[in-house]
Amino acid sequence: MGGGHSHHQEPDWGAIHAQQEAEARARAAAEAARQEAERAAQAARAEAERLMREAEQARRRFEAEQAEAARRAQAAREAAERQRREREQAEQAARAAREAAEAWAREERQRAKRLAREAEEERRRQRAAEEAARQAAIAAQQEQERQQRVREEENKRLQAEREAAERAAQKAVEEARQAQAAREEAERQLRDGTRPVVVPTPEEYSAFRAKIQHTRGFFHVAVSGIAGSGKSSLVNAFRGKHNMDLDAAAVGVNETTLVVAKYSDPNPSSRFVWYDVPGAGTLKVPDWKYFNDQGLFVFDCIIVVVNNRFTATDIAILSNARRFGIPAFIVRSKADQHIRNIMKDIGYNSDDGGGNKASYFVRARDQYVAETIRSIRTNLQEANLPDQPVYLVSNVALQATVTGKTPKKMLDEVKLLTDLTGVAQRVL
Repeated sequence: MGGGHSHHQEPDWGAIHAQQEAEARARAAAEAARQEAERAAQAARAEAERLMREAEQARRRFEAEQAEAARRAQAAREAAERQRREREQAEQAARAAREAAEAWAREERQRAKRLAREAEEERRRQRAAEEAARQAAIAAQQEQERQQRVREEENKRLQAEREAAERAAQKAVEEARQAQAAREEAERQLRDGTRPVVVPTPEEYSAFRAKIQHTRGFFHVAVSGIAGSGKSSLVNAFRGKHNMDLDAAAVGVNETTLVVAKYSDPNPSSRFVWYDVPGAGTLKVPDWKYFNDQGLFVFDCIIVVVNNRFTATDIAILSNARRFGIPAFIVRSKADQHIRNIMKDIGYNSDDGGGNKASYFVRARDQYVAETIRSIRTNLQEANLPDQPVYLVSNVALQATVTGKTPKKMLDEVKLLTDLTGVAQRVL
């Protein structure tokens, strides 16, 4: 081939032989390994089969044990249920027995109580019968004694009636004689100008009590005096009223009261009833007839409102009140006005600024009190009447006191109310 040289190599038979031996050994090793793996697989399969057999045996034992446990649990539940039913039956039986015993005990107690009540009622009936018999015997004895007393009292009454009839006849003769003498004396006194004593008749008592609506349990107070003495304002003050209140007694410069006017006390718990009596001098009657004509003899108490000096009417009212046993109070009202007048008389002048007004008030008050007490005492002596207190009041202070207030300037307002209440308590 174109000038080149071709060389032919011989096969390496040793290498080939070695390779063949190696391949034979590999095949032998692989076969041995295969055989070993197969033996191992067979051993593993055998072990697995063994384990499966053991697992199956264990499963069967477990299922058998579970079945046994379930059987035992069911047996235990059935036994427990039997025991529960037996216990409930026992409890029901015990409860029934207890209820029966309690019912029997209640019936026995009720029967015992009923027997005890019947026995007690029987004892009471026996005692009542014995007491009735004893009372009947006592009543019979008392009836006999009463009849005896009635006979004796009837005899005494007949004797007393005979004696009373004799005394009445004698008294009638004497009264007729005295009446004739009284008429003759009254006629003589009238001829001589003397004021006679006139005693109201029972009919006049009844008529005047009805006229003023005299009510049992109440204290009826007449406020009397001469015209213009402040009676109506005093009635208003006693009732806690101002003169301008709608239900107040009418007041004015001239005498406004022409008939006896009744005024109930606004305090529902008060037992006082106030009467505004017409002032003397407004009626055409002599002063000595004023007391009887106004029916003052039926009142529980009389307040005589006076000025500095007594009038003949004041004396007549006080004298007749004493004769009839009627409590009489001498009151001089409008004290604040009188004191202001005295303050002016002793030099107080409000236009100067009212300096030292308190001092002037004290001097004027003391002078007013002293002069009034002295004048009233003299008037009582001149009228041959016993000495008695005079109450100096301010209508303003009295009204405030009645309504529960405490006035700054006071005289006898509290004492008058206290003394009136004391008399009312004794009368009622």
